[in-house]
Amino acid sequence: MINYKILFLFAVLFLIPLVVDNSFAQIKSGGFGQSPFEREFGDVKLLDAYFGTADEKIEVEPGDETVPFTVVFANVGTQDITGIKGQLSLPIGFSSADGPGSLIIADSGSNSLAGENFHLTFYVDIDKNIRITQYPGTVKVDYSRLRESGVRTNFSDFIFKVTGNSVINVKALEPFLTSLKSNNVIIEISNDGTAPLSSVSIVASNTQTDLSTTSSTTNVEHVVILESNWNVGNIAPKSSKSLTATVYIPANLKEETLRVPLSIKYYNAHGDLQTVSKMVDFYIKGLINLNMYDVEVIELSGKPMVIGDIINEGNENALFGFVTLEPLGDSNIKNQTQFIDEIEINSPVPFNIPLEFDGKPRYGEHDIKLTVRYKDSVRDELFLTQNATIFVKEPPKIESMNYSQLIIIPIVIAIAIGIYMIRRRKKSKIQAV
Repeated sequence: MINYKILFLFAVLFLIPLVVDNSFAQIKSGGFGQSPFEREFGDVKLLDAYFGTADEKIEVEPGDETVPFTVVFANVGTQDITGIKGQLSLPIGFSSADGPGSLIIADSGSNSLAGENFHLTFYVDIDKNIRITQYPGTVKVDYSRLRESGVRTNFSDFIFKVTGNSVINVKALEPFLTSLKSNNVIIEISNDGTAPLSSVSIVASNTQTDLSTTSSTTNVEHVVILESNWNVGNIAPKSSKSLTATVYIPANLKEETLRVPLSIKYYNAHGDLQTVSKMVDFYIKGLINLNMYDVEVIELSGKPMVIGDIINEGNENALFGFVTLEPLGDSNIKNQTQFIDEIEINSPVPFNIPLEFDGKPRYGEHDIKLTVRYKDSVRDELFLTQNATIFVKEPPKIESMNYSQLIIIPIVIAIAIGIYMIRRRKKSKIQAV
């Protein structure tokens, strides 16, 4: 016969653990119950994952190959760990630099002390069709504790990004400066890459020396730059911004190259402050400063001529000079051009252009325009124009001669000679008698 008391005692023994388990708050292995912040404790904690090395993050873009990818961990355990190896799992489009189908693996090659950080560097090929954005990844880390047999494994998920690559270029929009005057300079800062530049600031240095020598690589210390600091803000990929400066060039720097070193600071796509040095070059031309004076009309060999002088008050000769005379208003003077060759500095160059008329000459005042065409040392063609009013005098009138008088005079002379001869013969006869 079944003993119900014995069965009841067995039932109570089985129910007691269940009642006790539900009566106390208990942390289960692997986390805090079913909390959304559930976590597991281990020896390894992931700190960061990025393209680059342990010393520096780098910018990458689609199509890059054999790119270092570094994952940084902290040994948060109480013991040193050794035998650290890692395996990387990345989305489609990222593959091992060892070739298609190969595992993306890395070996730290050292131990990690308790409380210290360590890193694993993998090498990855990026497909050219990958977009510049964020991607998820997973890293597996195998390690052993010192004085403990066996291998432990840790899995960590992370987010990384393909940043694109920033490429900074600088150029002068007008690369020619002129000595003996102030020049308005415009420098273009362009981002020819695929990653943005943030908070760009630029400083023009007054000197720069070669790292391998003590000689100066620029002569910018001999010029005066009124502005030397610029904040240009953000520069998006494939775009540019400009900065302006006023530069005064002394006379002794003509026909030289001015090299202006620029120190450019910006934040890259990782948010790291970067500093790059660039050089922008200018060619310094001499100054040609022409003035025209003493324009007037004179008679030369019975023909009216427009004359004047041109003086160059700069520090460079003007080459291949021509002077062109053009009529203004209702003047009927014909266009005329004269070649005057070089216009040297501090030495007046005269010109004289014959006056010719389109049709009948008109005397009196004429409004004209004189244009000096010349070239500088870089063979750019330049012009000096000046309007003037000249006065063309009417030539003196020659009175017409009476041709009948011209005929009578010889006749009168002939008659006088005849009378003289007749009288002389009569006198001779009288003396003979």
